[in-house]
Amino acid sequence: MTKPPPRVKRNRASLTYKLRYATQNPDKIKAYLSRVTRDVKLRVANRSHVAYYRAVMKSDAARSPEAAVGSPTRERWLKLGQMQFDYLLKHGLKPGDRVLEIGCGNLRAGWRFIDYLDAGNYYGIDISPDILLAAQRTLVHQDLQEKLPHLSLVDDLELEFLPSRHFTVVHAHSVFSHSPIDVIDECFAHVGRVLAPDGFFDFTFDRTEGAEHHVLREDFYYRTETLTKLAARHGFAARFMDDWEELPHGQSKIRITHAEP
Repeated sequence: MTKPPPRVKRNRASLTYKLRYATQNPDKIKAYLSRVTRDVKLRVANRSHVAYYRAVMKSDAARSPEAAVGSPTRERWLKLGQMQFDYLLKHGLKPGDRVLEIGCGNLRAGWRFIDYLDAGNYYGIDISPDILLAAQRTLVHQDLQEKLPHLSLVDDLELEFLPSRHFTVVHAHSVFSHSPIDVIDECFAHVGRVLAPDGFFDFTFDRTEGAEHHVLREDFYYRTETLTKLAARHGFAARFMDDWEELPHGQSKIRITHAEP
């Protein structure tokens, strides 16, 4: 593994970090307090994490679909989508691959996958109906209707409606960074059924080398070994992707595959 960047040492939930950040960024205090207020209201109204985060996405998407998936500008949205696509292309993505994108959002990377893959070979799922409506607009804007992509709304990550051993590539970008460990465990428990025998599942996560923590139940920070051990309990081999770490993105990436029998 490459030398860890300074960000993985931080505990963003600690009072010390919050006070230091507020002192260094006074212009962001108002926005943070607004997030805190929203967090309290949404947690009272939505007991499950999926319902809570769906409400978060509804709120964010109303302001900007690009910002709702973590891209503050259209330019950054395009660059991050290109980065994800180029990475998988470098790792052998072919037009005949069958791709499942978990948390497809408004197709930041998905429209590039759809354009590249054979017709019907892309399946995107998301918990947010608002962001899926934005995804439909992306399809129209990019003139990709003839590629027959599948877009589905889900309430969980049990993936029961998808075919077994079908997807050669499963991709989840900025999903587990917003997920408590029970949601990740649910995904690991079921994704193996839909993953082809020689397929792989790439996911990003917010990495910490200190105490695992979350910020407002929106951003979750995990140690690498927590996720690799959890994957192993579900019959996967897991590998930290060092070459992704070299790219200009704040998250880390793990690839899991079916373990050798």
